[in-house]
Amino acid sequence: MKITALLVLKCDSSRTSDGSDPIILANATDVNHFGYFQRVTVRQFIVFVGRTVAKRTPPDQRHSVQHEEYKVHSYNRNGLCVVGFMDDHYPVRSAFSVLNKVIDEYQKSFGDSWRTIQADSTQPWPYLNDALTKFQDPGEADKLLKIQRELDETKIILHKTIDSVLERGEKLDSLVEKSSDLSAASQMFYKQAKKTNQCCTIL
Repeated sequence: MKITALLVLKCDSSRTSDGSDPIILANATDVNHFGYFQRVTVRQFIVFVGRTVAKRTPPDQRHSVQHEEYKVHSYNRNGLCVVGFMDDHYPVRSAFSVLNKVIDEYQKSFGDSWRTIQADSTQPWPYLNDALTKFQDPGEADKLLKIQRELDETKIILHKTIDSVLERGEKLDSLVEKSSDLSAASQMFYKQAKKTNQCCTIL
């Protein structure tokens, strides 16, 4: 069981309605299980996919996007969205317990200050890095079951592929080409991997 990344994003409706991408407020990744030369590309794709999924998660909804052996889970609480990249063996209940805990801690630490942020943050948030380590064990996340009633009462929407969260007419290939999160090398990697049917496993 593995958590590869946790991201906190601002995706309020005023931005997403005009086509703007969500703003990254905090980002923690663990890509050590990827090959050394893949790590930059993987980090870029995590940011790209995180924004893509967060932008399409409506307020007060939870989404899970399945891709091969990975799931991308997202929870949007009134414009503050947290996204987690877990492998397929990580229990969904535990995953959303982690996301709830991250949002609670972010609001406890920063209040509503995120609402005025207009650009991606590059400052590390120590709690997020600690959470990425601590919650590698789903048993730690299950200690957060006091929020289980809330999870049971809120429908989690499961998407079988990332394409299923895109709006009608949108294509992932087109988003990859237009993304400012991906370098030319990463875009080329995506195209070559797709041709050989070995696309980056986090997508």
